[in-house]
Amino acid sequence: MNPEPNEPIWTPSFILIWCFALLTFFSAFQLFPTAPLRLQELGSSLADSGRFLAVFTLGSSVGALFTGAIGDRIGHRRMMILSSLVFMVISGIYGFTTSLVNFYCLAPFHGVVWSGILTSASAKAGSIIPESRRTQGFALYGLAGPMGVILGPTVGVTLYQHWGWTIECLGLVLCFGSLSLLGLLIPKDPPSVERHTSHLQKPNRLILELSSLLFVQAIAYGAMNSYSAQEGLGLQLRWPASGLASMGLGMVIMRIAVGITGLGSQPITHLPRMTTLATLGLVVLSLPYGGLERLVMAGLLFGAGYSMVFTLLNTALLDTVPEESRGTAFGTFMFAFDAGIGLGSWFLGYLIGTYSYQLGWSVGAFFMTLGIPLAYHIRRQRLALSQ
Repeated sequence: MNPEPNEPIWTPSFILIWCFALLTFFSAFQLFPTAPLRLQELGSSLADSGRFLAVFTLGSSVGALFTGAIGDRIGHRRMMILSSLVFMVISGIYGFTTSLVNFYCLAPFHGVVWSGILTSASAKAGSIIPESRRTQGFALYGLAGPMGVILGPTVGVTLYQHWGWTIECLGLVLCFGSLSLLGLLIPKDPPSVERHTSHLQKPNRLILELSSLLFVQAIAYGAMNSYSAQEGLGLQLRWPASGLASMGLGMVIMRIAVGITGLGSQPITHLPRMTTLATLGLVVLSLPYGGLERLVMAGLLFGAGYSMVFTLLNTALLDTVPEESRGTAFGTFMFAFDAGIGLGSWFLGYLIGTYSYQLGWSVGAFFMTLGIPLAYHIRRQRLALSQ
C-alpha cells in the first residue's frame, strides 16, 4: 500500500527524537566554543586552540565509519543511549583536566562517541519520519539542531565567563545524563534492524558525491564553530557568540519555511541555490569591515543555506539506502562531514592565528565555491534517476 501524502509528522515518536536532537546540540554547543577558550587558559596559542575541534572531528570522522555499522547491528536506539552515557563520563573528565596533553588525548575518543550519537539518531529519525513527507519531516527534525546551536554557545560562554570551566562541564554531565534517560522513551528498533549482521559495504557513487558536497560545506562550518566566538570576544562585542547564534537562527527560519512549503515534488532542484546562499555567508564573513552586523548577517546567510543543503542531502541519502543499512550509510556521510570540520578547524585556524581572520574566512569562502558546480551535478543526476 502506498504511503498517504498527508501522514502526520508530529507523532509522539517524532517529538521524542526531536527533543533528543535538541538536547544533544544544546549540550555539545556549550562545549565547542568554550573548549578553545579553556585551552588558551591552559597555555595554548590562538591557532592551536582551534585544533581541539580538529582532533575531536578526526575521532568522529573515523569513528563514524564504524559506529554507524555498529548501530545497524545493536539497534540505533541502544546506540543513542550508550553514546549519551559515555559522553556524560567524558564531560566530567574534561571538567577536572588541567593538562593540554590529556585534553588533546581525550578529544578523539570523545569524537568517536559523538559520531555514535549523530549516526544513530539520524538513522532512527529516518525510520520515524513518513516516507511520503521525508523532506518536510527532515526539515522540521533539523530545527532541533539549530535551536540547540542558538542557545548552546550563549549558555556555554556565559557559564564559562561567570562560573568557570568545571561548573560548565558538570552542567554537561547533567545534560547528557538526561539525554540517556530521554533515549529510553524512544520506541525500540524493529527486530529486523537489531538483527542486521551484514558485512560492511562500499558506498555507491551517489553517496560519495553527496558526501563530497557536505565535506566542502563542513570546512567553513568547522572554522565558524571554533573561531567566530573568539573573533567576537577579540572585537569586544556585547554579544560575542553572535555569529554562531545567528547561524542557528538562520537555520531555524529556513527550516520553518521549508516545513510549511515542502519545496515541491522535486526538492533536490533547490540544492544549487542553497549551496550558493551558504557561500554568500562566508563571503560576508570575510569582508574587511563591520563587527556585530557582519557576524550576524554572515551567520544568518550561512545558516539558512547550509541547513537546507544538509537536509536535501539527507533526503537524497534516505531515498537510496534501505532502513537496515542506514547507520552504515550515515557513517560514510558523517565521515565526510567531520573530516571537513576537522580540516576547517585546523587549516583555517592556522590561517586565522598566523595571519588574520579575514584571510581564514576568505579561504573558507573559496572552498565553499567548489561545492556549487557539484550541487548542479547532483541535481542533474537525481532528476535523471527520477524520470
